[in-house]
Amino acid sequence: MKNVTIYIAIVIGICFLIPIFFTIKFTVEQMTAEPEVPELSVEKYSYSDFGTIKLLHTKTNEVEEIPLDEYIVQVIAAEMPVDYELEALKAQSVSARTYTLYKIISGTMHQNADICDSAACCQAWISKEARQERWEDKKQEKWNKLVEAVNATVGEVITYEGKVINAFFHANSGGKTENVSNVWGGKDLPYLEPRETTGEENYPQYASEVVLSKDELLAKMKEKYEDTEINFDEENWIQIKEYTPGNRVKTLKIGNKEIKGTEARGVFGLKSANFEINVEDNIKFIVKGYGHGVGLSQTGADSLAKQGKKYDEILTHFYTNTQVLVLE
Repeated sequence: MKNVTIYIAIVIGICFLIPIFFTIKFTVEQMTAEPEVPELSVEKYSYSDFGTIKLLHTKTNEVEEIPLDEYIVQVIAAEMPVDYELEALKAQSVSARTYTLYKIISGTMHQNADICDSAACCQAWISKEARQERWEDKKQEKWNKLVEAVNATVGEVITYEGKVINAFFHANSGGKTENVSNVWGGKDLPYLEPRETTGEENYPQYASEVVLSKDELLAKMKEKYEDTEINFDEENWIQIKEYTPGNRVKTLKIGNKEIKGTEARGVFGLKSANFEINVEDNIKFIVKGYGHGVGLSQTGADSLAKQGKKYDEILTHFYTNTQVLVLE
């Protein structure tokens, strides 16, 4: 009888524990699972679905509704110099349109808006009036060039395996673009692989230097990392430990700290994580490029256009194994 009682207790215990086990397992899987991917297939949409966009103006916190292609012209006006080749401007227009639709479809809303006007968050934007005020001459001719670039690509988006991509872009890669994971972490995306581009050295305005004294460098480090200690008499007190596939600094040792190259960019005000270090009395950061380095390089696009490449060729160069498709 005692054995039967024990047996019944074991059975009851198992029956009680199994639901708990699966509940815990389900909860853990929920916590660790990848977020649900939105349906980004272009077959699900027509271009008329995106007649207007809701733009958040970050300075005023106001939301403005703008026709999509008018908005894209204003993005190009803010993001790329108008004297770049027309094919480069077309490539930028498709990239900006793709990025915009990705934001809308994936539901990354800004309050009640689809996207904001900050380049630090989404993509830059400027009104026609504000842009023309900054041009000294040929104002309408320059604006017409931007309109031509957008009108020539109406409805076109960049896709990977039939889905709209997250079409990042930046000013200048310094010669090679970067894996997305080395900038923002997470997983790499198959269409955002490091890509080399010749001719970017022909844009010297994107080469820069930051020079700091040892005291200034230590102060900047302590501002970000309070427990920083540096013995400036120690050999290799500052040292690049590892590079990314895109030739940027992945890990940088400074005193007792090891930080990411992307962190160093923020700490020292560098325009790119593609840098070298020269240590003498002062510390000089010699920087190539401008921006995060992921996706389309605007100067790279202009360089390829000068070499005779069409805008779709430029796009498939920077966005690996992609296709440019038209939303009807």
